[in-house]
Amino acid sequence: MADVFEGIFGQPRVREFLRACVSSGKVSHAYLFCGPSGSNKTKAAFSFAQAILCSGDPCADCEGCASASCAQIARKTHPDVHYLAPEGAQGYVVEQIRDLVADTSLAPIKARKKVYIVDRAEQLRANTANALLKTLEEPPAGVTFILLGSSADVMLPTIVSRCQCVPFRPLSLEDAATAVEHAT
Repeated sequence: MADVFEGIFGQPRVREFLRACVSSGKVSHAYLFCGPSGSNKTKAAFSFAQAILCSGDPCADCEGCASASCAQIARKTHPDVHYLAPEGAQGYVVEQIRDLVADTSLAPIKARKKVYIVDRAEQLRANTANALLKTLEEPPAGVTFILLGSSADVMLPTIVSRCQCVPFRPLSLEDAATAVEHAT
């Protein structure tokens, strides 16, 4: 059986931290994955979503799994994993965040929980960050946010303070080559 976290190359501390969160049953409502572009944050976010939502042991491939959740998440087709990227030239638009907040109050479609992955979270400007803030402070049950950003220093402190920060280091050339090899 494959381990969903093994594909997070060059980030052994991150892998162990995420495994510990899932195995202890202490998954927080919000995480901030901080690190440079290309440090495997997005892969880690989807792997973490697999581990959170899989009804059995997160397997990465779901061979023989009745729900096939891990495979759907890997293909980015799972109805309870939502990926958000900035729509506007200047970052996120308020309507995107309002739609996300409204969706958090809806019941999951397939799983028992929902995961929201917010890419380039440093592009949440004051108005969009404030639209998300109340939901980060008091999230609905069964909702986990994973914000992906370059650095906590360039984000609003009110957003950072509501998340568990998970630092990602730059990948070595060897780790980057391995990640590229496995991506193709």
